[in-house]
Formats: sequence, C-alpha cells, structure tokens
Amino acid sequence: MPAKTRNLPKKLLKNTDTKNMEIFNNLFKKLACGPLLLALSFPGHASDFSLEDMHGKVHRLEDYRGKWVLVNLWATWCPPCLSEIPELSSLHDAHKDSDLVVIGIAIDSGSSSKVASFAEAHGISYPIVMGDRKTTRQIGELKVLPTSYLYAPNGEQVSYQAGEVTRESVETYIKNKKF
Repeated sequence: MPAKTRNLPKKLLKNTDTKNMEIFNNLFKKLACGPLLLALSFPGHASDFSLEDMHGKVHRLEDYRGKWVLVNLWATWCPPCLSEIPELSSLHDAHKDSDLVVIGIAIDSGSSSKVASFAEAHGISYPIVMGDRKTTRQIGELKVLPTSYLYAPNGEQVSYQAGEVTRESVETYIKNKKF
C-alpha cells in the first residue's frame, strides 16, 4: 500500500483506484481524522428524506425509526462501488428484518432499466433509488463515489463515509454506538 494509506484500516478502505484513494486521504488530512470506521462522525438530524425506489416504493427516514439506515450513493461505472456491493447486500440481508436497512442511490445518467438490470445481475438485495441532484440534496454532500450516510434509530445522522464501507466496519460501528 502507498505510504499515505499505511495507517488506514484495510477492511474500511480497500486499495482500489488511485484517484479515489488520493481524494479520501486528502479529506482525512484536511479534517485531521484518525483511522476511525465511518470516520467522519457528526451528529445531526436529516430532513426527513423521501426516496422512491425503482419498484415504486417510497422510503422515508421516519418510516425506519427504531432501525439504523445506511444510505449509499454509488454508480454502475464506479469500481470501488462495485467492490462494496456484496458487503452491502450481506449487511442488508443480515439485518433488514431486525435493526438495519441499506438504501442505495444510483448516480447514473443511464436509464433506470439499465440500473435495474445491473442490480439484478450483481445480486443487489437492498432497495435502489435513481439519484439526481434533488435526491442527493436530501441526503448530503457528494464529492466522491461511493459515499455512505448512516442514520441512528432515532433518525439522527451520525456518520458519513467517503469511500468504501464493509459489513464488518458498519456492524462494529453500530455495536459500539449507544442509542
């Protein structure tokens, strides 16, 4: 691994393309953050987002009170995004009936049918929303893909991750957070 990333947890930040690694490392330097999982933690309440998935179901943050909600912004053309899909599907499948859901927002300029075919081919089990500027404004800032936002069971936005996340990193974060 390059010297810049030597101290970052390997399971949190996989060695993908150099440009995304540089962006992620520069963000860490600017914010003087240590190697924490979902490292950019900040409390705050999101305006109650309303996202319609590709099957016509509307997902509102308030509908998930009592559960953790991980909103992941990604794209079909993004190699690090593709790398984390199995992790997010595994996370969602393990927790969807109890304490956590994953919602994916596809930031693709193509058709929703293209994204739906991609999701099916890659075994994405969590709901997918077609993203645009209006959609992403409901969630938060987007500078790099993938980006994930984590909401606590009370609806508070507790974490933000620019770059890949793993099932293990999210489960560990949630286990250590008191709500």
